Amino acid sequence: MKHNKFLENCSVFFLLLGGICWGLIGALGFDLIGSIFNTDQGMMSGITRIIYILIGLSAIYRIVLWAQGRK
Repeated sequence: MKHNKFLENCSVFFLLLGGICWGLIGALGFDLIGSIFNTDQGMMSGITRIIYILIGLSAIYRIVLWAQGRK
């Protein structure tokens, strides 16, 4: 399977963003994505939901690439 370099770079970016966000949430209780897009605590705007979905899809994409490389 030919890998799309742009897609791979985007997935790495979103995984790094997700890691930083979860680190901040765990250590400080601070939601970086929510604060950037001015969402209230406990509320999720459409854009933050899209970003978190992209982070999840990036993780799935990287898992599939990892699994294909292990064959």
